[in-house]
Amino acid sequence: MTPRRSAIFLAVVPALAFASKGAQAQTEPAPAPTTTAPAPAAPAPEPAKAPAGAEKGALIPAESTPDKTKDAATLKGQGDAAPAAAKDAKGSSGQVFSDEWWTHTRPLIEFHGFFRTRGEVFHNFSLGRIDGSLSKANLFPRPAHDSYTDLENQPHVLTGCGPTDNPAAGVCEDKTHASANLRFRIDPEIHLSDNLRIMSQIDFLDNLVLGSTPEGYINQPGNSGGYESAGRGGYVPIRSFSTSQVPPVAGINSYSNSVAVKRVWAEFNTPVGQLRFGRMPNQWGLGILVNSGDKIDSDYQSHADRILFVTGSKALDLYAGAAWDFPNSGKTSQSLFDQQGQPYNISQYENTHQWVLTVFRRMRPEVMKARLAKGDVVVNGGLWGVYRQQLFANETNGASISASQGTYRDGLVRIGAKAFITDGWFQVLTKRLRWETELVYIHGSIENPVRVSTPEYQKDDYKVRQLGAATELEYRALNDDLKLRFYSGYASGDQGVEGLAPASGGLQARGTNDRTISTYRFHPDYRVDLILFRNILTRVQGVYYFKPGVEYDFTKSLDGEKFGGRAEVIYSRASSPVQAPGNKADLGIELDLTLYYQSRDGSLNNDPSKVGGFYGMLQYGVLFPLGGLGYPTGTTISGSTGIAPAEISSAQIVRLFLGVAY
Repeated sequence: MTPRRSAIFLAVVPALAFASKGAQAQTEPAPAPTTTAPAPAAPAPEPAKAPAGAEKGALIPAESTPDKTKDAATLKGQGDAAPAAAKDAKGSSGQVFSDEWWTHTRPLIEFHGFFRTRGEVFHNFSLGRIDGSLSKANLFPRPAHDSYTDLENQPHVLTGCGPTDNPAAGVCEDKTHASANLRFRIDPEIHLSDNLRIMSQIDFLDNLVLGSTPEGYINQPGNSGGYESAGRGGYVPIRSFSTSQVPPVAGINSYSNSVAVKRVWAEFNTPVGQLRFGRMPNQWGLGILVNSGDKIDSDYQSHADRILFVTGSKALDLYAGAAWDFPNSGKTSQSLFDQQGQPYNISQYENTHQWVLTVFRRMRPEVMKARLAKGDVVVNGGLWGVYRQQLFANETNGASISASQGTYRDGLVRIGAKAFITDGWFQVLTKRLRWETELVYIHGSIENPVRVSTPEYQKDDYKVRQLGAATELEYRALNDDLKLRFYSGYASGDQGVEGLAPASGGLQARGTNDRTISTYRFHPDYRVDLILFRNILTRVQGVYYFKPGVEYDFTKSLDGEKFGGRAEVIYSRASSPVQAPGNKADLGIELDLTLYYQSRDGSLNNDPSKVGGFYGMLQYGVLFPLGGLGYPTGTTISGSTGIAPAEISSAQIVRLFLGVAY
């Protein structure tokens, strides 16, 4: 899905504006939900016939000028042949419909997507924290070379960063990570007709870290599970001898393969609505719950294995949709010894079942544009509801896809999880103003959330009560060159746990008897800043924030070329102070600056709200941590000159983004 689709597809996961195929008038077909298929090409003439006596396979010279008489005769011959098969189905008139002429040009294939390369420098993202006895408060690891062995075989283990002169602890001389990565994405669309198409998304070298797959670096299956180094060859005895990069292969030199198929789904427009089925993008509202992640700088995505139908009134721009999702099916019958055939999931009760209902109003883009130009107010919005449940699960460490069915069955435990999810989205637009908000509430329960190694049922009820909200306010002035913004968001916290981000290994450990899971976490591709939420915490979770900003296009042309800048300030606080490392509410103040340039290449530039052609950014951010990201009051570090308070320091980032969208 390209950015130009994402703005339209703002409903039920992809309950997008494909709703324009809704069933208001059954006699008038609506345009496709996203890009309308190109007009069919003229029918191709039949191949020229070889002259009498010509040998099979001989080259026949092309005619130097078109022969209109011959073309007309060829078309007549095609027409005479087509009605012969169509008379029985279409009556005695023998009419030939336009679809019959398209057999020479269908299917039509479109390609969209982007290519990008990003370079980033992370400075002091550990905030000067210590990895030793105070590691409980760590949020981001220090560079690995803080601990090393020198040429005299003397270990250098640094246990501290910050205000200490303790020789045993040392002082971090390098607090910087630096890296670059790339991704090439294509979104092929196969249009079989105006009413039927197959959509897909494929990533090549998905977020490949530059230099991460050099020749000579090889792993092999380990004796105790997992992978281990396979050693070195004679031509690349050490890494510094590598002279080329090789394609990434999962398990050999990378965690992933060179090619990753992200989604494939079909769309069929009927007179009463649109049917979708397959693995498809999942997007609703602003994207704080589910987010398709289709922007050129995105890293995370929501996909849904789904059967979806949407219908409604085109005249009222009012639509309704229903979906049956398959979020999790557990282990399947697929085997390494028989990888063909049709596998099936071995336990229906282990499936996570999910059903989605949505009602929304989304004005068609062409109508909305005309209304806004006249100075009218446009109101869009909708309600998205989900019911999800799972009866059994195998959450043991040995519950791998390669485990035997008997072994897997022995680890099944009743968990009895269910949840009701409601998500409201509301949007108000004028010629100069955009106000958009999304509110999410999750109400659920889990009978047995603790992993156990025996199948016995343990009643241990937990409640799930989570609340999340985000709002965006934008005002445009000076011919839309100036944009003033104010964004804010809220994610509920949890008084019963410590830590904003959960550790690996299951549910966060609870420090109280309160068995209510209430920390809400935004989708990680809903981006707020460059440092704290994007990289250190990886998402907005258990916090609330305020974000004023300004953007200005210094130069802009009608063909899409522009150069501009953006400045934003983010003030963040913990919803439950006990979750913050310093047990205080104030987390930090971050300043982010951006310079951007977009070329005039590509048809996407016809819409100023979309990224098209070459697009580049240079970004700088600095985070000033406050008490919530510090140490608890009274924490000290021992040094040779005495005891000093444990302190933290600011973090900085520099990003260079180079991309091409098509």
